[in-house]
Amino acid sequence: MHSRYCFAVILAGAALAAPAAAQDAPLEQPEVERVYTPIPPERLEEMVPKHPGYLGALAPANLNAERPPAPIDITGTWFVDLSEGFAHYLFGPPYPRFGPEGVEALIDSAAAQAEGRTYRDSIGQCYPPGMPMIMTRVWPHAFIQLPTAIYMISGFNNSVRTIFLDGREFSDPDLVVPSYNGESVGHWEGDTLVVESRYFETDNHWIDHGIPISDEFEITERITLSGDDNEVMTIEYIMTDPQMWEGEWRSTKSFNRADYTDINEANCILAYNANLPGTDLGSEAAEERGVSEIEGVSE
Repeated sequence: MHSRYCFAVILAGAALAAPAAAQDAPLEQPEVERVYTPIPPERLEEMVPKHPGYLGALAPANLNAERPPAPIDITGTWFVDLSEGFAHYLFGPPYPRFGPEGVEALIDSAAAQAEGRTYRDSIGQCYPPGMPMIMTRVWPHAFIQLPTAIYMISGFNNSVRTIFLDGREFSDPDLVVPSYNGESVGHWEGDTLVVESRYFETDNHWIDHGIPISDEFEITERITLSGDDNEVMTIEYIMTDPQMWEGEWRSTKSFNRADYTDINEANCILAYNANLPGTDLGSEAAEERGVSEIEGVSE
C-alpha cells in the first residue's frame, strides 16, 4: 500500500507541474503583416493645417525676413513673484463691477472657503487654467523669443502659448478654434511688448476663485523688463469682458528670472489628484480615510 501511495503522489505532482512548465515557456512572437494604402499628394497637402496667405512662425523665409530688431529679449525662465504671499497670485481685489455671474461667484466662493469646501475646482479636474491664471501657478515658465514669435511653455501641465510677432492679423472669428490661452498677437511700443489676446475657450475657464468669462473676453498685456540684468519682468494685465463686468479689470504682476531651473514634462492625471486635499477628489479621499495624511487633521 505504501509503494502504491507514493507512486500516486508522484503522478499527481507531475500533473500539477506540467501546466507550470508550460507557462514558463517563452511566447512565440507572431508574424505581423500590414497593408499600406498610399495617400495621394493632394490629400497629404489637405491634412496639414495652413494659414491662408501667410507663413508659419517657424518657416525659414519668415524667420529670415528683414524686420527691425526687437528692443528687448524676454527669453528665459521666469517665476511669479510671491514675496507678498500666495494670495498675490490672484488678480483682485480691486475688482471691476461684475454682472450677476461674477457677483454670485464672489459670494459662493467666500461661503465655500468659510466651510472648507472647494469651489469650481476645474484645475483640480485637469482642465487647463488658461490665461491669465496659468501665469500665476506656482511653477516656472519658459519663454523662447524668436523674430516671429515668443513661445511660452509652462511647468504647469506643459501649457503652451504662442505670441505672434510677425505682423499677422487675428484669425477669422468664424474659423478660429477657441483655446484656453487664446490667440495672441504682439507688437512693440518702444521697449514695451504689447500683447493682445482673444478667442478664449469659456468652458470651466475661471479667473481667481471661480469668476467666469464669456466669449467676448480679451486681454491686453504690457510687458517690460527692469533691473541691472533685466532680471525682473513686469506684466500689466488689462482685461475686458462686456458680458461679465464693466470697463477694464487691471492687475500687475512681477516675475523673477530663474536661471537655475528648467521645464520638465508635467501631466495632469486625474486619479493622482486624490492625493491633493485641495481638490475635489482629494477632499473626498480625505473624508473616506477620516484623516488627511498631508495635513494631519482628523475629520
